[in-house]
Amino acid sequence: MQIIKTIAEYASYFLEGAAILVIIVGAILAFYLYVRRGLIKKIDLDIFMQSRLKLGMSLSLALGFLVGADIIKTAISPSWQEIGQLGAIVIIRIVLNFFLTRDMKQMGESIKG
Repeated sequence: MQIIKTIAEYASYFLEGAAILVIIVGAILAFYLYVRRGLIKKIDLDIFMQSRLKLGMSLSLALGFLVGADIIKTAISPSWQEIGQLGAIVIIRIVLNFFLTRDMKQMGESIKG
């Protein structure tokens, strides 16, 4: 049983690290896209929205990793308090992800159209 807890603990650390990496890489790529295109062209709404869309996709993916890490952590040794905290965290992250995804769809449609 101890080995399962250890594996789950390392898995949650891995997912948290992956989320951090995704956020950092996404922020760097979004900034690079914004600066590169902004230097070539005059900065306009299209460039701003494309770089924001790139960052939004990274944040959405990172939120998924963080939800997975929280679920694994709570599965190791759940108490009612930890389950309640997990529920609150998951609901907040799902709501954030919903609105982020909705905004990304709207931006993607306005860029295409």
